[in-house]
Amino acid sequence: MSGYLTTHVLDTARGCPANGLRIELYRWTGETRVKLGEMDTNDDGRTNAPILDVASFETGQYELVFHAGDYLRESGQAAAEPMFLDIVPIRFGMNDATAHYHVPLLLSPYGYSTYRGS
Repeated sequence: MSGYLTTHVLDTARGCPANGLRIELYRWTGETRVKLGEMDTNDDGRTNAPILDVASFETGQYELVFHAGDYLRESGQAAAEPMFLDIVPIRFGMNDATAHYHVPLLLSPYGYSTYRGS
């Protein structure tokens, strides 16, 4: 089995999945960043398909860019501008060509966390 990449975004302030949050995926090669795709989260806070599927998977350096500010504004959680969190980039490496990489985002208006999930 080949590797693939998924995510899950949870709104920890409201205690629910973050629906409609835009995510961009980039691949880094040295100092060059190339956009590979863009998608929105569904009602469960996930994307409808893997962010990087088996056919497109390669090991290397990647970056997920979560458009948290747009989501927080739409959900009524923007207290004032500029917001404390707007764009949340997470750069990470994938070095196992057969692994499932899961990069969740736990989000609130004033903080976030991530980890390598399963």
